[in-house]
Amino acid sequence: ELFAMFFNSVTNGGKTTLAEKLKNMLPNCATISQDDFFKPESEVETDEHGFKLYDVLDALYMDEMVTSICNWMKSPASSGVVTEEPQKTCDNLKNVYILIVEGFLLYNYEPLNKLWNRRYFLTLPYEECKRRRSTRVYQPADTPGYFDGHVWPMYLKYKNELEENASMQIDYLDGTKSQEELLSYVYSDIIKELNKLRE
Repeated sequence: ELFAMFFNSVTNGGKTTLAEKLKNMLPNCATISQDDFFKPESEVETDEHGFKLYDVLDALYMDEMVTSICNWMKSPASSGVVTEEPQKTCDNLKNVYILIVEGFLLYNYEPLNKLWNRRYFLTLPYEECKRRRSTRVYQPADTPGYFDGHVWPMYLKYKNELEENASMQIDYLDGTKSQEELLSYVYSDIIKELNKLRE
């Protein structure tokens, strides 16, 4: 049995940390990160302000990402992903294979919309997001004004598009909550969904 969950998040919203912690708690669990599919800097467009447009789908090899997810779905047991033995697992979940896909632009890319069981979106308020972003080192480095001129406006545009789409089933999570609280909520939610699938 296959179970795919998608984690979308504003930049520095905590999706990667959450995904890694969940991977260690769930059986036969693999992760795929959207960050691994960025095009090289030379192929990323620049806007009229000189900002590299990384926060758009055109900056990513999305077709390759979909292929990776589909390859896992065809053969999860031999996908080559090494999974740690989870600390605690219900016996009835031993034959379930779980995939966590994490990224920042997952839900408005049509080919991905048929592949998920659960979708989560971690949000942050502007000040906290900007503070966290300022503590990270990026390659290439953020240019002055990049967060306000490109990153935050693109996040708001994307989030508004999702909220206007009534058919989108997304569980919005508050990224300012502690990792423990978020982990506990999502883990319980997943176990509940998995048990529903088994019924």
